Amino acid sequence: METSNYSRRKFIATVSATSIAAASSSTLMAGGSLIRTPQKLAILGGEPVRKSDKPFPRWPYRDQKVVDSVVKTTESGIWCRIQSPNGTVPTFEKEFAKLLGTKYCLATGSGTQSLHTVVSVSGIGAGDEVITSPLTDPGTISSILCANALPVMADVDRETFQISPASIEKKITKNTKAIMPVDIAGNSVDMDAIMAIAKKHNLLVIEDSCQAMLNEYKGKKSGTIAGFGCFSFQSSKTMASGEGGAIVSDDGDFIDKCYTFHNHGTARNGHTEVGGPKYRMNEFQAAVLLGQMDGVKERARIRTENGQYLNSRLKDFPGLTPQRLYDGDSGAFYLYMAAYHPEQFNNIPRATFLKALAAEGIQMGPYISQGLHKEPWTKNILNQRVYQKMYAPGRLQKFQTELSCPNVDYVLDNVVMIWASGPLLGTRQDMDDIVNAITKVYENRDQLKSI
Repeated sequence: METSNYSRRKFIATVSATSIAAASSSTLMAGGSLIRTPQKLAILGGEPVRKSDKPFPRWPYRDQKVVDSVVKTTESGIWCRIQSPNGTVPTFEKEFAKLLGTKYCLATGSGTQSLHTVVSVSGIGAGDEVITSPLTDPGTISSILCANALPVMADVDRETFQISPASIEKKITKNTKAIMPVDIAGNSVDMDAIMAIAKKHNLLVIEDSCQAMLNEYKGKKSGTIAGFGCFSFQSSKTMASGEGGAIVSDDGDFIDKCYTFHNHGTARNGHTEVGGPKYRMNEFQAAVLLGQMDGVKERARIRTENGQYLNSRLKDFPGLTPQRLYDGDSGAFYLYMAAYHPEQFNNIPRATFLKALAAEGIQMGPYISQGLHKEPWTKNILNQRVYQKMYAPGRLQKFQTELSCPNVDYVLDNVVMIWASGPLLGTRQDMDDIVNAITKVYENRDQLKSI
């Protein structure tokens, strides 16, 4: 987008009549020119776009069904999955598999545990390498490190914020065993390109779809494309139980191996067969999730429609560029992300813009402060004996020198986001308030210099 040629008339055309009315007072002159009367920003004492007595939908989601489900589990006395084959955890596994259209599901205590279980059961360990994105939660990297494998950092695309297939291909070595793409913000990576790379180099693909429950990519749900996928139910996620995770697959033998590993190495038949952690989901986590199941599809639909609506309203806006979705991606919008362009706000820092927006009643923020390629683990593993024994000194040195991910740095320096699990369940008027507040701050950006 050529923002330097973005005319005032074109900007006005991109916002609705309600947005214009709320953003600023104006007078329509002869010839169709719109002359705006500047408004005082709320941070400087003006009237906010959205009053504090108009909250967005609360999060985590809860209603009487959730409460009743927890009470039922409490009164049952079945508080651990191994007490009954028909408890809340096995029941949730069946319902979640049905929801995603897969044959099997294994519930775990967290998304990180799900990823580590898949990594380990896939036979990935010391000496092996897994390519993933540093623009993610630490759990992604942790699942690889816990298997004593090497997480190799690939860069992302600046427009989609997703791991770059071109960067992945550059990072493949003879020791690469898998690619772990992350569906950041609940939207899909370029799965066609990644699956093609995996096929070309005979690699596994482990879908980290922890943020992307019920997202669809070309008619297939995220996490169901590569053979097995992992999900999170941490308290911020679009289906939440405080902590929790799941693995889905159509491969029953693989799920049985995952069960054995996550059950401290004990198989369904009761025999301890391998070493493994205790990663079982507890019955109360599953009860909270089962209590939400009836309305989960409808809430996903609302979130997707609202995210797409915001995209349509902001697609030509000069100050923010919404995260671009790949063709065929529905968008689950766990987060609503956009790139902030300070040059369009008279070079006002992102932090100042966010303060002004918050005063207008709209909370946005950055994502993580820096990518995982800049966190201390990248140096600490060099001193661990297992890495010194299993990886040649030259390989570890090359790992360090190849940690540069300039696109990740750019995204994190500029991204702004709405924590969407609650707000994106709002009404169309709620979405208009978001656009109106952004519009007001932009139209009155000269005032930001005094903040």
